[in-house]
Amino acid sequence: MQNNFLKVKEYVEKEPYVRLLGIKLLELKEGYSLVEMKASKDFENIFSITHGGAIFSLADVAFGAAANSYGKVAVAISININYLRPSRSGETLRAEAREISRGRKIATYEIDVSNNEGKKIATSQATAFLKGEKIDL
Repeated sequence: MQNNFLKVKEYVEKEPYVRLLGIKLLELKEGYSLVEMKASKDFENIFSITHGGAIFSLADVAFGAAANSYGKVAVAISININYLRPSRSGETLRAEAREISRGRKIATYEIDVSNNEGKKIATSQATAFLKGEKIDL
């Protein structure tokens, strides 16, 4: 199983968009991931708070890592997000994805995004389609 985790970690870290946002994969287990990103001035919207798209991207990376943690290709069917409080530049944001259910073809996840004070910034629910193909890098 450790080999699967290494493949998924490499898969996540190779993504140009993940590198652009500076997202780091901190922890990965079957059906679980923890990722982190520093909110920078470049991520601000016109109200000087972290853009919802940056927060969504962090949650999406956590979801993708958790869904693919078994070493088999999983792709998003849907993901929704609720923003609970603003994030400011300079905060370190963490997204934690937890698998709720996993069937033969469908898996569901809850993803929480928190700031460095542990305050919840957003919560998300996501569904993945499990293709069954091995991740091959």
